[in-house]
Amino acid sequence: MSKRIAFWLRDMLVRGKRFNATRLVAGSFAAIILLGALLLTLPVSSNSGQATDFLTCLFTATSATCVTGLILVDTAVHWSLFGQVVILVMIQLGGLGFMTVVTLFSMLLRRRIGLSERLAMASTFNLNDMSGVVRMVRHALIGTVTMEGVGAVLLSARFIPDFGVLRGLWMGVFHSVSAFCNAGFDLLGERYGAFSSVSGYRDDPVVLLVLAALIIIGGLGFFVWEDIWKNRNWKGLSLYTKMVLLITAGLLVAGAVFFLVMEYGQADTLGNMPLWQKGLNAFFQSATLRTAGFDALGQGNLEDVSLSMSILLMMVGGSSGSTAGGLKTVTVGVLLLALRAGLTGREQVTFRARSIPFDRVLNAMTLTVVFIFLFLTGVMVISTVEQMEFLSVAFEVASAMNTVGLTTGITPALTPISQGILILLMYLGRVGVMSFSIAFLTARRRATGVYYPSFDLMIG
Repeated sequence: MSKRIAFWLRDMLVRGKRFNATRLVAGSFAAIILLGALLLTLPVSSNSGQATDFLTCLFTATSATCVTGLILVDTAVHWSLFGQVVILVMIQLGGLGFMTVVTLFSMLLRRRIGLSERLAMASTFNLNDMSGVVRMVRHALIGTVTMEGVGAVLLSARFIPDFGVLRGLWMGVFHSVSAFCNAGFDLLGERYGAFSSVSGYRDDPVVLLVLAALIIIGGLGFFVWEDIWKNRNWKGLSLYTKMVLLITAGLLVAGAVFFLVMEYGQADTLGNMPLWQKGLNAFFQSATLRTAGFDALGQGNLEDVSLSMSILLMMVGGSSGSTAGGLKTVTVGVLLLALRAGLTGREQVTFRARSIPFDRVLNAMTLTVVFIFLFLTGVMVISTVEQMEFLSVAFEVASAMNTVGLTTGITPALTPISQGILILLMYLGRVGVMSFSIAFLTARRRATGVYYPSFDLMIG
């Protein structure tokens, strides 16, 4: 039976005569969301034994599949073990991409992976070509199981004393997968109160550092893993990997220092903590903003300047081909390099004595403009509908479309219209970026054969 299902999925999704990678990615995510929402509406999915309204289920399924973490009801308080398992499966599928699971079936059944399937895998991982994509997917699967397994063991060792053996093991597995996939879902509400996230462990270095490590590793991207595993020394790494590592390290350190300074005396966040705990929580805040969504400080208590910086960090997000969302680190890096070239009067955009192709710069600009347009539109519409403070709404919209999942606490209080907008933004933030990557991968820029006279114009 399992072979029949695997062959059917393969033939339907990647061997159709009218194969379209964009439709495949968008359709597979939509199918997972719809199926997950329907499963969550079942009475067995809730602790109360009663059916949950469809909008709440759809919001939760979208948030889980798009590895966001925004919720309308507390995961531990509202959902039963069955519902939590459904959510975890959606997180894993959304983090790795449905095509990775289909490819896993093909590998297990020793079936040949065709060109269309390789194209779909490359688009799932935001790769610019298909060379070595099967090997990369295989290593990504092995790496994912390894990292999530190690994280589960470490977290279980900490949770078992608090929750018992069986519940502690489940907590360790759930939070490890959620952190590695940058989802931000948690099950701690049953002990520390609904929507408390990891605030009950803000003084626990083991929990916060393990979660932060999983978030960072998951957000680096599968290509970076492959490059590090293959070369294992700084000189041998590709310029792309070096750019990812440098930008990631810079954002983590700069973010931690920023929040430490700005929230140092704030009584509701870092103010009443000892110095080591302030440093730990400032670092965790910087890490979780990389599209993870675990909250140790309470985002609604942050200073306005900290909320503004959080929005910027959420917009950057993780790296291409990772479980993270956002514009991606290298996209922002290319924009900054283009800005440097413009300010210094250079004709080429360069990095370490290498030029970056113009089409890559144009792709980065296109994606950024689309992101900013969606962000501003979402903020203006929800602010108008809800009559809420602009900054709080901007934080919520940035969190949704960059698949972060942090909240100032206003999401459950939003009207169905605004919740529907957030559902759309979560979907576009995860699937839309993949669709753009497919378009960049498959597009072929051709000369039109017609060249028009140029004209001069004033800029600025």
